[in-house]
Amino acid sequence: MIRFSDRANAISPFFAMAFSEKASALEAQGHHVIRLNIGEPDFGAPPPVVSAMQEVMEAAELPYTSALGLPALREGIARFYKHMHNLDVSADNVVVTAGASAALLLVSAALVNEGDTVMLADPAYPCNRQFIKSFGGKLQSIPCSADDRFQLTPELVRTNWNSRTRGIMLATPSNPTGTSVSPEHMQSILEFVKQQGGWRVVDEIYLNLSHDGNAQTVLAYDDEAIVINSFSKYFGMTGWRLGWCVVPDVMVPVMEKLAQNLYICPSTPAQHAAVACFTPESLTVCERRRDILVHRKNLVLQGLQDIGLSIDVTPDGAFYVYFKIAQFGLSSMEFCDRLLAEYHLALTPGNDFSESSGSDFVRLSFAASEHALEIGLHRLGQFVASLRCRD
Repeated sequence: MIRFSDRANAISPFFAMAFSEKASALEAQGHHVIRLNIGEPDFGAPPPVVSAMQEVMEAAELPYTSALGLPALREGIARFYKHMHNLDVSADNVVVTAGASAALLLVSAALVNEGDTVMLADPAYPCNRQFIKSFGGKLQSIPCSADDRFQLTPELVRTNWNSRTRGIMLATPSNPTGTSVSPEHMQSILEFVKQQGGWRVVDEIYLNLSHDGNAQTVLAYDDEAIVINSFSKYFGMTGWRLGWCVVPDVMVPVMEKLAQNLYICPSTPAQHAAVACFTPESLTVCERRRDILVHRKNLVLQGLQDIGLSIDVTPDGAFYVYFKIAQFGLSSMEFCDRLLAEYHLALTPGNDFSESSGSDFVRLSFAASEHALEIGLHRLGQFVASLRCRD
């Protein structure tokens, strides 16, 4: 009999992916399922990137790259910060990773010691909790309400910081809420944590999907912050598994040796193709797609309002809406299970993201096509109407 580690036994399922598996089982039975549970843009990679990949795959050899990433790609990412944020970032500080998840993995391995306490918001991206715990860290999850836009505030950070807190993980815009930390609040938080000698990790994978198009990276006012980003969201390259982080000089060799040992290097063909992300044509395509996502957001917000569902905080980034379902007397797991089984619409229960209030909320992703969103909202309306009739 195989005996699994305590770490493996303790880890929680990622419910967004679990509901995808349930949806696939229904599709295999012949049902038409609408999937609004996964944060996966339906656009795909920009055309120049697809063309570049086709060219790359004709090469006879695709050897390992440096564990830090292809130099041309690191330089392209550095130029991206100059183009999008008018900020000079050295390519030497850019670490290309196998998705943002690998960046979070490496950063956690580099910073978290056994028994260290790490502060993060509740709700938050669930895998962050698992990364921290996998390296022996302890969670300091701070419940954040709609009044705080579901984000940590300077007051919450100051009030909850203690002698055991070693660092903080923030995300702006956030998954699952699509809300951002204001620049003023973010600067205040980072300055306070720095004064306490704590490290700062900021997840910016949705930064360039801020709906006003004017969001600024935290590197503009904290050059020692560790910033996570990805090709998955803004560039629409989820399955390519390519991300990056920007780290201080002293951290680069640490990240290099960790990457060498944990996965050698990111995908070579994906890296070569991704250089084309930073062409003017690709960036124009991505900016146009962000405008489409804002249109989809407005469609969804209006649809939810018509159904009579409560949106406590309007998202200002990413492609998620986090809405309350507690009024129906169902937990979010029960709500999502029944919605999928009875109306073939997949959403994600809030339990994925929050230990304090997740049972009261559900996340909807509007990264799907407008047609899928319209069908999904219709099915959601039918389900909600059926719940009200039973009352």
